[in-house]
Amino acid sequence: MPKKTIRQADQSVNGLFRTLRADPRALPRARPLYRRLVELLEGGIAAGAVAQGVRLPPERDMAAALRVSRATVVSAYRELESRGLVRGYVGRGTYVSAKPDAGSAPFAWRGKMASNALLATDTTVRDLMRAAANPDVMSLAAGVPALDCFPTAAFQRAVDRVLTREPQTAWRHGPTEGLPRVRATLAARFGGEPGHILLLAGAQQGLDLLARCLIDPGDAVVMDRPGYLGAIQTFRSAGARLVGWDINRADIDELEELLLRYRPKLIYTNPTYQNPTGVVLPIRLRRELLDLAARYRVPIVEDDTYRELGLAGVAPPSLFKLDEAHKVVIRINSFSKMLAPGLRLGWISAVGPIVDQLAIIKQQVDPHTQNLSQLVVSELVEQGVFDAHLVTLKAEHRRRRDAMVHAVRQHVPAGALRFTVPDGGMYLWCQLGAHVQARAVHEHALRDRVVVVTGEPFYVDQGGAHHVRVCYTSQAPERAAHAAQVLARSLASAARGTAESPRVRLV
Repeated sequence: MPKKTIRQADQSVNGLFRTLRADPRALPRARPLYRRLVELLEGGIAAGAVAQGVRLPPERDMAAALRVSRATVVSAYRELESRGLVRGYVGRGTYVSAKPDAGSAPFAWRGKMASNALLATDTTVRDLMRAAANPDVMSLAAGVPALDCFPTAAFQRAVDRVLTREPQTAWRHGPTEGLPRVRATLAARFGGEPGHILLLAGAQQGLDLLARCLIDPGDAVVMDRPGYLGAIQTFRSAGARLVGWDINRADIDELEELLLRYRPKLIYTNPTYQNPTGVVLPIRLRRELLDLAARYRVPIVEDDTYRELGLAGVAPPSLFKLDEAHKVVIRINSFSKMLAPGLRLGWISAVGPIVDQLAIIKQQVDPHTQNLSQLVVSELVEQGVFDAHLVTLKAEHRRRRDAMVHAVRQHVPAGALRFTVPDGGMYLWCQLGAHVQARAVHEHALRDRVVVVTGEPFYVDQGGAHHVRVCYTSQAPERAAHAAQVLARSLASAARGTAESPRVRLV
């Protein structure tokens, strides 16, 4: 425990004893004694005299200090635990877990939550989704494709065909792994074998399944630095120790040192139009990465979500495709960036044993991915609509990227927002001045109802305080000037050090 935290804990415990000793006759007047002790402890916790996370004195010490029996203290601690206010751990002691709820519940709900659930504290993804769903806010935060390009008419026709030809398939239960026809379609279009594909309710579900399948608490995971915030949250919630590999430098010797030092359970990387940087690893480095993973017997989870969104040239083959000899790559993909996030349709490609185990885990919370979405998207792929849509989508994304880059260069002072123009993906990864805090920029932009995401959530360690990610694909070209003007004002205000708390709530 850090020294500061230890001091705070000591102060809390000392304050607790002062509270309980304030009236030494208070305990004997109440019967039974443990109920009075419960009331006093609960009052101290509610008042903040004993902070959340503080270890309560051992039962014997508490009993000796209050001149009561140890059984009285044991009963009081058990009652507090049933109320969700404390939590006891064998061999570690009893810790304050929550304050009393203000509502009518007879216990504190937070104190009833599992320890692993309490590891999930980062609300960034939820906040991004909330902002993206708010029509009154210009969101440059969540990764959203140009939804104006969505093939709505073709999608409606595909729905009609599916419901006319095979309504029973659409509405009944389906295999947990995915419908055979859909798995075959994905294999033909994106590579792999049909039997080695698992359909998902979005790529994020795939990350959760992989974490539960591969990671034990304390396992090390090496991943891009900066890297996808959803993966960071998922692996951290699984109890992993996250180790960052600098994706911009992409030094293979550095990666080997990390493998030797930490012996990770897996490597997670997004090597093609990487989120958030837009980096594309060259084919030479991809081959070296595969050889390294095979030599150290470490699986690779390849996030291939942005591969189809290249705006210039052809990206190198995926790690999954290059991995013909070793079979160490698990590839995850999604239609959220290629079609629409509302579809919630993704998939994993991997060797048979991994797919089988993932399906067993998946069935516990999601017996099968929605059949209608599977069939309709499969229809779009089979009829060539999907590939035609990609041509239109990439042309529009190029227009939006160029419009945003032009607007920023026109309205933002030179050097205030530095970035490399990406050849694909969805984002501008922007570096601020050394004395400008990303959080201050975010807060000022929010007052103008524009949302950007700060850099910190993309780092597994300290980093990102002077970066923001801007999604250029989510806004039409004619809105780029307004976005850039708001960014310019926000940067200027943040540079002056006048950041205020946001006045706009994303509800």
